[in-house]
Amino acid sequence: MEQITRKAYAKINLVMDVTGRLPNGYHEVSMVMQNVGIHDTLTFTKRGDEQIVLTTNDGQLPLGEDNLIYKAVLLLRELTGNKDGVTIHLEKRIPVAAGMAGGSTDCAAVLYGMNKLFGLRLNQKKLRELGVKLGADVPYCLMRQTALSEGIGEILTPISPLQDCPILIAKPSVSVSTRHVYEHLKLDEQTMHPDIDGIVTALADGDLYGVTDRMANVLETVTVPEHPVIDEIKKQMMASGAVNALMSGSGPTVFGIFDDEEKAKKACEDMKASGLARQIYLTRPFNQKIKDTRKNKRKR
Repeated sequence: MEQITRKAYAKINLVMDVTGRLPNGYHEVSMVMQNVGIHDTLTFTKRGDEQIVLTTNDGQLPLGEDNLIYKAVLLLRELTGNKDGVTIHLEKRIPVAAGMAGGSTDCAAVLYGMNKLFGLRLNQKKLRELGVKLGADVPYCLMRQTALSEGIGEILTPISPLQDCPILIAKPSVSVSTRHVYEHLKLDEQTMHPDIDGIVTALADGDLYGVTDRMANVLETVTVPEHPVIDEIKKQMMASGAVNALMSGSGPTVFGIFDDEEKAKKACEDMKASGLARQIYLTRPFNQKIKDTRKNKRKR
């Protein structure tokens, strides 16, 4: 049977700001999103019937209509009328409920994979329009490159990528509800908003330290007090040589950016020994189309 495979990459938020709340309950955001090398793998195989069959290596994930993958297939069927059956196998590596868009990137991979496998001929603009119906991060995950994300996450502007550097990822064993975090976020005149323009400029200049100096996440004001282990992980990374460390998205995952490979490897071992995190990865930035040849301009 005809088959294709698609990698679905995780993301981190180099900077995360929330600027307001809309009448429909969604929040307006401004954030810089960067893919990293951690990825799930989805394999799509045509069937001889009309069934949608999901399989996975992760026994904790639902395989029915509650799964975003399943919902994405149904949405495509509704739009195109194509009801050809498909078996989708998900090899899960991205931590679940981690603030790394694991579900959204799988969903984006389904839109891309089904479009290609069945020759649906939907362009990128149409795929993004479908994606936002499934989740605010899905349009970004279809891009697979660094972007400034605004609106509710659907207004995307491609920007210069984070230069190649080691990134340490650590997810503690706590669970965080994105809805809970946004519902308890307090925005007022005391809120410290990150320097979005500054970090975009630093990325364009290839200034790693200009990026790390401006890393910030307003959602930490909710998640960190409720889960102090997040702050402990950040401090552990900094003590091990990270240039800076930050919670990604609504958490609880923390990432640390390093300017030295050996320091990053040592920090990874230190994190494992600390017992603070259950899932730990050492990775690098991923960008699909942009080959970055810049060198760091500032030294420390």
